[in-house]
This record gives sequence, structure tokens and C-alpha cells, in this order.
Amino acid sequence: MLEFLRGIGESVGGWLYVIAGGLAFAEAAVMVGVVLPGETALLVAGFAAHEGIIALVPMIVVAVVCAVAGDSVGYEVGRLVGPRLQASRVGRLVGEHRWQATEDFLRRHGGEAVLLGRGTALLRALVPGMAGMARMPYLRTFLPWNAVGGILWGGGCVLLGYVFALSLETVARYLAWGPIPVVVLVAGVLIWREARRRK
Repeated sequence: MLEFLRGIGESVGGWLYVIAGGLAFAEAAVMVGVVLPGETALLVAGFAAHEGIIALVPMIVVAVVCAVAGDSVGYEVGRLVGPRLQASRVGRLVGEHRWQATEDFLRRHGGEAVLLGRGTALLRALVPGMAGMARMPYLRTFLPWNAVGGILWGGGCVLLGYVFALSLETVARYLAWGPIPVVVLVAGVLIWREARRRK
């Protein structure tokens, strides 16, 4: 697994900044986060940072900026397209009461809903657009909570990949030498039993 992940990082090199950042951005910006692996890309980028393929701090900055920008674009898309979507055939299938319930939820919980939306792929893709549709105040409410969520999610995913690589390396090191004490112990028990049997 270490070699596989190292191979991915080495094959794309510096392009990993662009790929991981682009996927983190697109996850919320185009409202299809369920099918875009932004989180996975940031984890792989964190692993690559541990391996020295890319630098850790710039990757964290790219991840945070792209996450915040993606949600902001998702908000704007929801604000501009929302009314037409609600009036469309798909919007009518969703139902007026569901649209209203979503808007009421966002008004009640405000920025906390934006922050919590970062936690799962589906909500990460939908909450920014729904906040735009609900006309949540951008500068006063959406942007500050979006920034906090972007820092926690973007930075957290990269650091998690980094720590994962560190722990994999530790496990690999112990697995390489770990069997030796077990083999010595088993050999010692067998020699001791053989010596007792001969006595």
C-alpha cells in the first residue's frame, strides 16, 4: 500500500496541488460532491507531503482556499439558479413543503448548518447551494462559517493523510522487525521442551 500511494504521488508530482485543490473546490462548487472524491484527494496529498513529494504547508493553504472558494461558488449558484430550479419540473417533484422546510432549517441554524454540512459528502455538496437559495446573508453569516469549515475540513484532511503516512511507516518498520522476537521466543520454547524430553 505504501508503494502504491507513493507511486500515485510521484507520477503526478507538483500537479497534486492542482488536482487535490480542484477536486476540493468542485465538490461544493458544482453541487456534485457525492461523485467527486475531494476528501480522498486531500488525504492522498497529505500522504504525498509526508513522502516529500509536495510541501505540507502550501498544500494545506491550497486545500483551505479551494474549499472556501468552492462553497462560495456553490452559494452563488444556488442564489442564481435556485428560484428557477424550484419552479422547474424537478423542483415541483421535490415539493414546495420540502423547499420551505430546508429554508426554515437554514434560517433557524444559520452558520452552524454550513459548518456541520462539511461533515458529510452529500451535505457538503448541497448546503452551500441551499444556503444561497435561502438567501442566507453571505458576508455576515455564510462566509465566516464557511471559512471555519474550510480550515477544519481542508487542513484536517491533509493533516490526516500526513499522520496516516507516518503511522503506516511506523507499522511497516515494526512489522519488518516484529516477527524476530516471536521467532526467538518460539525457538527458545522448542529448545527448552526438547531439552526436558531428553532428560
